[in-house]
Amino acid sequence: MVLVRHTCEDLFLNQEHLMRIKRQLLTGVMALLLLPAQGQKTDPLFNPAGRPKNLTDSALLDLVQKQTFRYFWDFAHPVSGMARERSNESYGYGEETVTTGGTGFGVMSVIVATERKWISRDTAAKFLLKLINFLLKADSYHGAFPHWLNGATGKTIPFSRKDDGADLVETSYLFQGLLCARQYFTGTNATETELRNRISWMWPDIEWNWFTNGGQEVLYWHWSPNNGWAMNFPVRGFNECLIMYVLAASSPNEKYSVSPAVYHRGWAESNFFKNGKSFYDIKLPLGFDYGGPLFFSQYSFLGLDPRGLKDRYADYWEQNLNHTLINREHCVRNPNKFKGYGENCWGLTASDTYNGYAAHSPTEDLGTISPTAALSAFPYTPVYSMQALRHFYTDLGDKIWSEYGFVDAFNESKNWVASSHLAIDQGPIIVMIENYRSGLLWNLFMSCPEIQTGIKRLGFTSPASH
Repeated sequence: MVLVRHTCEDLFLNQEHLMRIKRQLLTGVMALLLLPAQGQKTDPLFNPAGRPKNLTDSALLDLVQKQTFRYFWDFAHPVSGMARERSNESYGYGEETVTTGGTGFGVMSVIVATERKWISRDTAAKFLLKLINFLLKADSYHGAFPHWLNGATGKTIPFSRKDDGADLVETSYLFQGLLCARQYFTGTNATETELRNRISWMWPDIEWNWFTNGGQEVLYWHWSPNNGWAMNFPVRGFNECLIMYVLAASSPNEKYSVSPAVYHRGWAESNFFKNGKSFYDIKLPLGFDYGGPLFFSQYSFLGLDPRGLKDRYADYWEQNLNHTLINREHCVRNPNKFKGYGENCWGLTASDTYNGYAAHSPTEDLGTISPTAALSAFPYTPVYSMQALRHFYTDLGDKIWSEYGFVDAFNESKNWVASSHLAIDQGPIIVMIENYRSGLLWNLFMSCPEIQTGIKRLGFTSPASH
């Protein structure tokens, strides 16, 4: 249904990502089958036509960040404070389903909201402490959390029949956010002190080396107490999972950290790691032809600062910038002649689409534009991202602007607009716009002494190195 490829290299994308895509497909398709009144968490009184007009660039960025933040604040689970998977119910799971990785993105959005004074610092710290206390009692497996939890009870909700245990990638996104929170909330009051301490208690307990599946030189995505290694997903680059290897090498607990060989012989040795070819006259150092969906250059880099970040394989600013430029240029040239595509309407990434869910990219182009793609690329392509933002907000806003910011996706060829929002799509909008504006999350994450140690162990150099 998705990810139909024609080369041997591309088959590895199926192996590494097909399970995630299939699972998201199931979630997306089933959600689309629900009647709107059953699951859609939207404000029936919200009128996008009443949105403010003629805003300056700065005021528009303020509004988009603040409006999108409502997903993680107004719509947070009332018991745990964790982020819900999506704004329409996942079929069969109901309103209690919260997501681990999306919560990490939400934690980062709370930091942005605090810094920009949308919420008070004390309110934010108490909110995050409630979340941490929930996680301390929630199901975990060798220190890693499942993809989904019940937001009221902390019990695992299986993502698929055999994926009912640890998800190391989602756990990595969570701790990317939590480490930023630890670095931000440095006050001496009891709440902030306890928040920092509890994050620092949880973080060394992740048994990264357990996920080498018996000492192999690669990290595995999943492990289940019921099904063991049955999911069988060794994670090799290049894709959205770089942050997992950085954190695994940065663990302050030597008992559980992994050796640099796991990075170099696991992550960096695959048929789809190095590229070096040009697409639309733009060179792509790493990854699949045409770069794959844009979340590859966003999720791991919400905290990990790509500015001047280099190792023996790539300059990661060049990698992420060129990946973005290839994606945009594909939309500008529009070889498939989809309606709406152009210089101000671009951005292909994983999102809902008219027939379910797909990992959109130049090689998997269904005519669906996902606003998060261009907006989360603001640090890399600020002029082009602003062009897209202006178009999305001014020209298309009557259809795609909502109480939680922009809807997940739209397809003008099919006259389709999503009614959904996803945590993993809303969060990067807030965080990456902030990194463009102030570098806030990049600076916080790179200030972690453990991260500095980890990137040096792996052979990275960075201007942010101490």
